[in-house]
Amino acid sequence: MKIFENGRPSPDHPAGRPAGRPAAVDLRGAALYPGYLGADEQGALVDDLRGVVAAAPLFAPVTPWGRPMSVRMTSAGRYGWVTDRRGYRYADRHPDGGDWPPIPDSVLAIWRDLVGTDRLPDCCLVNFYADGARMGLHQDRDETDFSWPVLSVSLGDDARFRIGGTERGGKTASTWLHSGDVLILGGAARLAYHGIDRIAPGSSTLLPKGGRINLTLRVVD
Repeated sequence: MKIFENGRPSPDHPAGRPAGRPAAVDLRGAALYPGYLGADEQGALVDDLRGVVAAAPLFAPVTPWGRPMSVRMTSAGRYGWVTDRRGYRYADRHPDGGDWPPIPDSVLAIWRDLVGTDRLPDCCLVNFYADGARMGLHQDRDETDFSWPVLSVSLGDDARFRIGGTERGGKTASTWLHSGDVLILGGAARLAYHGIDRIAPGSSTLLPKGGRINLTLRVVD
C-alpha cells in the first residue's frame, strides 16, 4: 500500500485520516496533523522522554565546520544522529560511549498510526529548543532509502516552521507548529528544505521550564 501519492498521504492509507484524529493539512507537499496529540498524551510522552534523556543525556552538537548548534540533542533507537568535526552521520553509540535507549512505545504508536507497521523507524532524534534556538533550512538526507518518510512531533512552545522545495534558494512557506502537532515529510516533500525560524517562549505550559522538544523519526538503512 502506498504511504504517499503525489507528495500527499494516499487516501487508502491510514495516514489519510487516522481514526479519531484530525485530517492532514497540506503544507507544500508535507502532511501536517494539527493537534494530533491531546494534552494527556503529550504529558505521557514527555514522561517517557525523560527516561530517554536519563539514559542518553542531551549534548551540545557542533557542525563539521566547528560552529555550535543552538539546539541540544540526543536520540533513541538502533542509531542516533550526531554531528561534529567528522561530519553529519548516524552512530550506534551516544557521544559519551553508551548505547542509545530504545524508542518509547508511545512514540512508535504515532508512527504505526500515521505511517504503518511494515517498517518501524531506526532512529528517534530528540532536539530541545530553548529560548533563542533555531534550525536553519536543511534536508534530511543521511538515510539510505528516501521512500520512507520523516515523521516529526512537536512538544512544548510553539515554533515557526519553514519549508521550501528540494533545491536551496527557492520559495518557502511558513506556519506555526503547536504542541501536539505531527508533521510528515514524505513523497515529493521527503527531501524538502525545512527549518525552524524561532520559538515563542511561554506559549505552552507542557514543559515546566519552557522550551520546545521536537522528535523526528527516521528509517536509516
